Amino acid sequence: MMKKEDIKNRADVKLLVDTFYAKIRTHEVLAPIFNGIITDWESHLILLTDFWETQLLLKRKYHGNPVAAHQEVDAKMDYSITSEHFGLWLNDWFATIDELFEGDTAWIAKNRAQKMSTMLFMKMYGHRST
Repeated sequence: MMKKEDIKNRADVKLLVDTFYAKIRTHEVLAPIFNGIITDWESHLILLTDFWETQLLLKRKYHGNPVAAHQEVDAKMDYSITSEHFGLWLNDWFATIDELFEGDTAWIAKNRAQKMSTMLFMKMYGHRST
């Protein structure tokens, strides 16, 4: 078995993002949400690669607003997104990282995603009108 490397460059980030979202696009629970919202996967994968490259390799590539984006998705989904959806996403994110990489940056990718998912869910939930 080959020794896994850490996430070192954009090509590694792209491999992670592409592999992960290939799973999400066929996921029993998550696929209908993602495929129902994202119309242009090719450009979305580039955006997500920019996002994670910014997060993990400190390259200033991403200039979006993930909070607003997730609040918009929640509204489009009739405010039906739950913490379980985020948990399913995280499980596959961790599994994909473990399949492909190991090292400090791989750990940061997990840690960052975990913190972000909590924050995004809370911001999304708090944005709902009661």
